[in-house]
Amino acid sequence: METPTHDDLPTPAQQALDALAVNAEDQTALDTLAHSDVLVPVPDDAVDGEGAGTATVALPVLEQAGGDPVVPVFTSEGMMAELLPFVSRYRLVPLGALAAQWPADDLSLAIDGNSAHGLTLTSHGVRTLLAR
Repeated sequence: METPTHDDLPTPAQQALDALAVNAEDQTALDTLAHSDVLVPVPDDAVDGEGAGTATVALPVLEQAGGDPVVPVFTSEGMMAELLPFVSRYRLVPLGALAAQWPADDLSLAIDGNSAHGLTLTSHGVRTLLAR
């Protein structure tokens, strides 16, 4: 039997996403997720230092299939590389802090995108569920 490497073990954030897939009301999982750091991709063509201030983060916005804007964030480098292989830089940001400053428009948040445990929240969901 092969022993899993450290990279194969799910992060607490990934475990919380798995729990939320089973029970969307799991408060322990929501708390874990809100207190987890996520990787916010920085496009390779971004100017060095852009969005590097400690109080602000430049959010990468993608367009979903229906045209709705979404910000992708990831729970690990592996998840980011799998879903956005063309992005090699990121900022590590506490998810709860990001959620506390989330814009009040229709901008959604996709955590680990289309992965097996991915979660997409509306703007309202981000602010109410994760801003802790």
